[in-house]
Amino acid sequence: MENYGIIAWIVIGGIAGAIAKLLMPGKDPGGCIVTVLLGIAGALLAGWLGHAVGWYGQNEGAGFLAAIVGAFILLLIYRLIAGRR
Repeated sequence: MENYGIIAWIVIGGIAGAIAKLLMPGKDPGGCIVTVLLGIAGALLAGWLGHAVGWYGQNEGAGFLAAIVGAFILLLIYRLIAGRR
């Protein structure tokens, strides 16, 4: 996802967040905006972890599946934190 514009990041993040919500059924404390933000953050998290582990090169970003996994992890963390309130 290295050369995408901001619109593509939002679209890919929204799709990744929506798929993560489909994989984790149940009531979520957030709406569509939170879904998009979690998807974008998931892609960034996956890219950062991929670089740290050595899966991606210097200018290489995370793939779509990695973005979904990252969004899923962030959605799980978000549910745990927001569920305590």
